[in-house]
Amino acid sequence: MSKFGSYLKTKNFRNTILLAIGSTIVVLLVAFYSLNYYTRHGSGIPVPKIIGMQINRALDVLKEQGFGVSLDSVYVLDQAPGTVVEQDPDAGTYVKENRVIYLKIVKNQAPAVALPSILDEPYISAVATISNYGLKVGDTTYRPDIAKDHVLEVRFAGQAIQPGTKIPKGSKIDLVLGDGAGASEVDIPDIVDQDLDAARFALKGAGLSLGNITYQGAITDSANLVVVAQMPMKTDSITKVPIGTKVNVIVTQGKKQ
Repeated sequence: MSKFGSYLKTKNFRNTILLAIGSTIVVLLVAFYSLNYYTRHGSGIPVPKIIGMQINRALDVLKEQGFGVSLDSVYVLDQAPGTVVEQDPDAGTYVKENRVIYLKIVKNQAPAVALPSILDEPYISAVATISNYGLKVGDTTYRPDIAKDHVLEVRFAGQAIQPGTKIPKGSKIDLVLGDGAGASEVDIPDIVDQDLDAARFALKGAGLSLGNITYQGAITDSANLVVVAQMPMKTDSITKVPIGTKVNVIVTQGKKQ
């Protein structure tokens, strides 16, 4: 056995190892308690609850207790401007004097958002989209249209606005919806100089119908008739009639094809 191996079995070696371990433990304990003392661990003053206060009051409270303050702002729907909505550190946390407390307060001015495209959407879907954009639904009105409860128009501050228009976040917008009944009045089409079949088709497409037919002159081909007059007809004072109105016509013989 070597001399080094014999030395490892001696009492002197064991004492040296124990002394080294003990010294290490002492150094660690001294370092721990020194750092604890230096940082004043477990001591300090509690952070007051600031959330919900108006910023002027919050600043007074923090400065009275010797804290510094750092401010940031954010817009929060339905919160009064100047209200503290976040704080760091949290209320009740023990910190050293002169610690900076970080506060987030509600902005005075709302950011602008672009009106989403909700035209022709059902009311329920439109409300969900509006809410996702931080907007609110104001008044709802109806006008004749076959698209029941679908958005026909969006209004803000009394004016019709289009998708993409920038308005303040949190604003109320008014919706014009279809009543499902369709138009109660329709435009009078001009069917003069049209052949009778084309005139009948145009009237049907406008929600009207063909009334009395008066023949003018000799009629030799009933399949080739042209409208020369209609009652009612569109004028400067009359442009619409109730849906389903019968339109009377005067026809004459058309030219040979």
